[in-house]
Amino acid sequence: MLKILAHGFTALLLAAAAGAVQAQAWPSAGPIKIIIPFPPGGTTDQIARLLAPHLQQSLGQTVVVDNRGGASGSIGANIAAKSPPDGYTFVLVFDTHGVNPSLIPNLPYDTLRDLTPMMLIGTSPMVLTAHPSTSYKNFSDLIKASKEKAGSVAYGTVGAGSLAHLAMTLYGNQLKIDMTHVPYKGGGPLITDSIAGHVPISIATVALLSSNIAAGKLRPIAVTSAQRFPGLPDVPTLAEQGVGSGGIESWWGMLAPAGTPAPILVRMHAEVSKALKIPAVNEKLVQQGLIMRASSPEEFGKFLATEVERWGKVVRDNKISAGG
Repeated sequence: MLKILAHGFTALLLAAAAGAVQAQAWPSAGPIKIIIPFPPGGTTDQIARLLAPHLQQSLGQTVVVDNRGGASGSIGANIAAKSPPDGYTFVLVFDTHGVNPSLIPNLPYDTLRDLTPMMLIGTSPMVLTAHPSTSYKNFSDLIKASKEKAGSVAYGTVGAGSLAHLAMTLYGNQLKIDMTHVPYKGGGPLITDSIAGHVPISIATVALLSSNIAAGKLRPIAVTSAQRFPGLPDVPTLAEQGVGSGGIESWWGMLAPAGTPAPILVRMHAEVSKALKIPAVNEKLVQQGLIMRASSPEEFGKFLATEVERWGKVVRDNKISAGG
């Protein structure tokens, strides 16, 4: 028995030593991959591609942005969760990451156990927009149209079960109106159809829609934050228009496979923090509507657990599924 215990203890020591050596050598074994669990063009993709060249320079290794879209971000997250915890795979997720545990049956990974939180990068209010060809000028117009004919107002989001979808479900419940949800497979496809007028109303992050609002391609109707957003000072909150209470904001964060050595996470956290402070990166993200957080791993872990619980209740109470 003593021999077995001694052998087990020795194995633990060897594993710890191997991890320490691996962390000291990192990154030296090849490219670092940042998985984006959405198609190109969305905000997760934009953030990663802004960070990648700076991380590549500071870490001395190629940084690859790998788009693995589908299933509200769960396909890419699963790939990351199943990847070796060696510091060469990270995943940059959107707020759907906190909804998926309750939205998707038999999720093939445990959101809170199989991926290690590294940083809450930032948050952003959502903005409700209308195509300029429509007559919708404010949220009251949507309420009126929906009451006149249930389901006549169609709104697009980045996907079924997305934060935007859940928010609109809550607003619809409060106002006792029925609107038609049009889910897209990420921010890129949503923008394409929004500016083309194929979907009359869109709700997504300020970060995703701000450039098209500035160009006059989309008309802002309301923001979902508790206070008016400084980047859109003339756009009222939904609360100002008598809808909802409090604010709802989207978020972005970076995680690594569970078991990734702590020294690697500390180094990557430091390098991402430095990259976010580079004026060209910071200004671009702030212009897009991102509110910088750059949280500690511990803060992000607590935040994520709260999000999973909060939105899980909304999904269950409204019987929302990934299909619609």
